[in-house]
Amino acid sequence: MLLVSDVGNTNLTFGVFDGDRIVSTFRMTTKQPRTSDEYGIHLRSMLLHNHVQPEEIEDVIIASVVPNVMHSLLSATIKYLDKQAIVVEPGIKTGIRILAENPKQVGADKIVDAAAAFELYGGPVFVIDFGTATTYDFVDESGALVSSVIAPGIRTSAQALWQAAAKLPEIEIRKPDSILAKETIACMQAGIVFGQIGQTEYIVNRTKEETGLKDLKVVATGGLGKIIANETESIDIYDPNLTLQGLRIIYHKQKRGKV
Repeated sequence: MLLVSDVGNTNLTFGVFDGDRIVSTFRMTTKQPRTSDEYGIHLRSMLLHNHVQPEEIEDVIIASVVPNVMHSLLSATIKYLDKQAIVVEPGIKTGIRILAENPKQVGADKIVDAAAAFELYGGPVFVIDFGTATTYDFVDESGALVSSVIAPGIRTSAQALWQAAAKLPEIEIRKPDSILAKETIACMQAGIVFGQIGQTEYIVNRTKEETGLKDLKVVATGGLGKIIANETESIDIYDPNLTLQGLRIIYHKQKRGKV
């Protein structure tokens, strides 16, 4: 079995694959400092809780946008799983060409999402990841990551709102019954959710206009992305496991390249 891990700013998301089939997923918070022993114990415990024997893990691949957790996490996979993890970084085979001015600045999560969307759904494709940041990435028909838009994530925007405005409370992020809200919590929910829908639709439409690709396929992922995907026709496919699938795809490309 293959253990994959997407280390984001909010969560570490893990997936276990048996061949091409994902058999379990689980998460840890990123902002909680942990030693390699703590990571290792949590990992083994969560694997067992998800009916996976740690000894069944044959390999590990990790993509991270949080460098300061990597030393402990990589040490944990060695000490507790007896595996040297593959890390998605410059030089690894992904199947995606990066056309940015400085490719080394492109986040590993964006590359992994692009690899998954291109492999699973074909190109050209527009990939939206509703994470700590909301990222919009255009991948052309050749598999090149051509351009990106980066905006504050849904939860990030919400937290900024209630932290900066003394009288606004922390709220659950959900779509209210109507945009014609009449009390504070619903007003905030309307602004956050409908504002994100409007942003998404504008960026998708503007990208289609500037590329001339009126039928450009749009694939979304990310925990809160389902709320947006359910409310707009601008998103064609919502795939909650897109990043995990991308890690599996890159792992197999890397292994084939070493044969």
